[in-house]
Amino acid sequence: MADVPDHLAGLPRVAEEVVRAEDLDLRLERADQPFVVRGLAADWPLVIAGLQGSDAARDYLLKHRRNRSFPANLGRSGGDDRLFYDSAMAMNFTMLQAPLEQLLAAMAQAEQDPQAPTLYLSSIDMNDYFAGLAEANRLPLGQRRLIESIWIGTRTRIAAHNDIPDNLAVCAAGRRRFTLFPPEQFANLYPGPLDNTPAGRPVSMVDLRAPDFPAYPRFRAALDAALVAELEPGDALFVPSLWWHHVEGLAPFNILVNYWWRDVPYFLGNPEDALFHAILALRDLPQPGKDRWRELFDHYVFGDGADVTDHLPPAGRGILAPLTAETAGQLRARLLRGLSR
Repeated sequence: MADVPDHLAGLPRVAEEVVRAEDLDLRLERADQPFVVRGLAADWPLVIAGLQGSDAARDYLLKHRRNRSFPANLGRSGGDDRLFYDSAMAMNFTMLQAPLEQLLAAMAQAEQDPQAPTLYLSSIDMNDYFAGLAEANRLPLGQRRLIESIWIGTRTRIAAHNDIPDNLAVCAAGRRRFTLFPPEQFANLYPGPLDNTPAGRPVSMVDLRAPDFPAYPRFRAALDAALVAELEPGDALFVPSLWWHHVEGLAPFNILVNYWWRDVPYFLGNPEDALFHAILALRDLPQPGKDRWRELFDHYVFGDGADVTDHLPPAGRGILAPLTAETAGQLRARLLRGLSR
C-alpha cells in the first residue's frame, strides 16, 4: 500500500467478515456498522480483467461503453491528486466531456507521468453509460432499489464526506483506501459549505494527509474515532448511511463500483430537503423563536409517536400517523403549494 502518514498509521481497521455472496442481502439487512468482505467480487469479469493489467481493464470497459460523451474531472498538473477547493473556494479541477476511449487513453499516458493531472470519472451511472456492464458485474442485493455507479480514474484523493443512502463499495481494479468517521464526528471534521461542493456533498475542510491541527483542533477527536479499510481488487466495503469517508485511489489506475440504496419506503422524502427548508425557514429567526420550534420538532419529528397521537382517534391522526403513499403525497402537495407562494 501507499505510504501512510504517521498520524494515520495506527488507526484501527474496519472489521472483516466472511460473507458468501448469496448471504449478502440478509447480512446487509441488519448492518449498522462498516465491514469489509475480502474477495466478494473476485469472480467479476471486470476484476479479472483488471488483474491482467490496466490495459486489459480499459479494453473491457470499452467493449461495454455506450456511444456518448462521458463527464470527467481534470485536475491540475504537478502531481496533486486531491480534488478539492482552491484558495478562493472555487474548484481546483475542471469538468469536461469526452468519449470514453479518449479519456482512458489519457489515463494510460498518465500512468507514465507522475506530474500528469488527475483524471477522474466520478459516479458514472453504469446503465446509462454502459451496455451490459452492470449485468456482468453484479452482487445479489435482493429487491433493493439500487443506484449502480462506477468510478474510474488515476490516483485520487476525495475529501471526507457522507452520503444519505447506504453504500456498498467494491474495488474492481487498482487499490482503494477508505478512512471512515462515525456520523457523530461531523462537527469535528469541519464541514465545508452546503451549497458550494466539489461533487454535490459537503466535504471536510481538513486535509487528511497533512491536517493543520492548530486550525482544526477538534480533528484530533475525529481521528480518535476513525477506522481505515484498504481494498484490493474484488474486496467490498459497506459504508452505512451518513458515515463520513475519505477515499483514495492509490494505484496509477483505479476502478470502483458502488451500490447505493435506502431501506425506507419509496414515498418518503429526502431528509436533506428538510435540512435546507429548515435553514430557509428557521435558522435566522430570533433565538426565542428557534427555541419554540425546536420543541415542536422534538415533539412531532424526533419524539415518541405515542405521545403525539394516542389522544387522537386513529381515523383523525392524518399525517401524524405513520405515513402511507397516500398521506405522503398529500404532504408533498402541501409543501409544494407553500414553496410556490
